Amino acid sequence: MRTILRTGAITLALTLGCVAANAGAQRVTAAMLDRLEPGDWEVRDRDGSGERIRLCIDSGRRLVQIRHQNETCRSVVAEDTPGAVTIAYSCPGNGNGRTRIRFENPRLVQLETQGIASGLPFEFTAEARRMGNCPR
Repeated sequence: MRTILRTGAITLALTLGCVAANAGAQRVTAAMLDRLEPGDWEVRDRDGSGERIRLCIDSGRRLVQIRHQNETCRSVVAEDTPGAVTIAYSCPGNGNGRTRIRFENPRLVQLETQGIASGLPFEFTAEARRMGNCPR
């Protein structure tokens, strides 16, 4: 358990350090996330647990913090291309995470996320698909 926590902390620190070093050279926006359609989305775990999360999102940016929903976190964009975005984030008092979102189309993305939530490590890959309009 300590090894997993230590590895996650080191990975996040290295990511944030590399991004901070390049922050002055280039402004990144994670614009790919704005191409995703708002609505009712289903995030389906691809690691075999069968876990499904339903989210009503107004922006693709809501997919970044799957394990830290509704928390105010600081984030740094580590990768910003038309086809993929990687964001590292830190939530004071409740952990951190690193999420990579790969664009397939405005209604389908692939997620890879890992970090610490409520003192426990998490790591999963998932497919997020727009299912329709949000329920009223």
